Amino acid sequence: MEWIDSHCHLEKALRAGRVAALLERARDRGVAEVITIGTSLKDWEPYRALAQKYPGRVHWTVGIHPCSVDDGWQDALKAIPSFFATEPRPVALGEIGLDHFHLPKFPDEAAEVKARQAAAFRAQLELAYQLECPVVVHSRGAFEPCVRLIDESGVNWSRVVFHCFTEGPEEVAALNERGGRASFTGIVTYKNMSAEGLRAAALRQGTVALMVETDAPYLTPEPHRGQPNEPAFVRETGEFLAGLFGMVPEELARLTTANTRAFFGLEQ
Repeated sequence: MEWIDSHCHLEKALRAGRVAALLERARDRGVAEVITIGTSLKDWEPYRALAQKYPGRVHWTVGIHPCSVDDGWQDALKAIPSFFATEPRPVALGEIGLDHFHLPKFPDEAAEVKARQAAAFRAQLELAYQLECPVVVHSRGAFEPCVRLIDESGVNWSRVVFHCFTEGPEEVAALNERGGRASFTGIVTYKNMSAEGLRAAALRQGTVALMVETDAPYLTPEPHRGQPNEPAFVRETGEFLAGLFGMVPEELARLTTANTRAFFGLEQ
């Protein structure tokens, strides 16, 4: 049984010198590969180095996370194409998008941040269109404007994933109707009312485009809540979803691994 963690962040583990141990624990649990997701210019070079050090085990992306969109975001944007021109190439542009949750409390300042995020999202979508690469979307409190900007961009929706999906069945249907997909984290295992809607969304999407992720070191699934999350724990989320779909874990692992490989263009 082999899983892929389709979305994690290895920056903290890298700084602490814990990546090798983390990858070994993942492999021991059947998690053979991880995709570490870029959020700013600061992590792109380290992630490329990790992909060079662990070929076939660590894949990486570049992108300007909406919470990393500062006054210098346009300079960072100009650097992105150079990373796609060298090996190992990023497997996607992301995570990019809109975050209307982490905003200043004063309306004028919040409006300014939202406008800057939208400008950076548009510019990165335009670049993704030119590169014809997969897109990993961060959407928090901004589902409708994210969908609208992607619609306007002309990006191929079949190459779009909304990571850490936290919306409901209607929203996942809106993605699927366009050809996009949602990826699910450990939140789906939580014992609260919001997780009920998320589980309904997972069932609505089905397994055809399903991908699983940790978003480590955040959003640790049951039964490990209270610990830092890590790629090894994607197995818990996958096994929970297997139960939700009435499948054996081995079959769901096979499906999600195939889906992830196809979406990101990973070698078999």
